Amino acid sequence: VQLQASGGRLVQAGGSLRLSCAASGRANSNYVMGWFRQVPGKEREFVATIGRNGINKDYAESVKGRFTISRDKTKNTVYLQMNNLEPEDTAVYYCAAAWRSHSNVVLTRTESYDFWGQGTQVTVSS
Repeated sequence: VQLQASGGRLVQAGGSLRLSCAASGRANSNYVMGWFRQVPGKEREFVATIGRNGINKDYAESVKGRFTISRDKTKNTVYLQMNNLEPEDTAVYYCAAAWRSHSNVVLTRTESYDFWGQGTQVTVSS
C-alpha cells in the first residue's frame, strides 16, 4: 500500500489543521493506521492510531483532548484533526499502515508498522 500525507502548513498557536493520509494500492480498511511525528534530532514519536474497525483508537498523552483520528473507508483516507495547536506540535507528521487480522487492534510503536508515507510539515507559531 502507498500512503500520501497532506495538509500540513504554518498555523498560529491555538489554531486547527486537518491532516489527510490517502492510501492507494490496497484498501486502507485492511490496515491499522497511525500518525507519528518527528522533529530534527529526535526519534519519531507516536501521535494517534485507529483500528481497522474505525472504533478503537489511542492517542499520545500530549495530544489527548486536542487531536482526533478518523478514517473514511469510502475515500480510503485517514484523517488527523488537530485543534488548539501548540508550538510543541511543530514537526513532520507521518502516516503509517500495518496489517493485522483483528479489527480492534491499535498500534503505538513505530516498529509495528510496515508502510509509511512521505511526511507533511506542520509548523505552529507562537
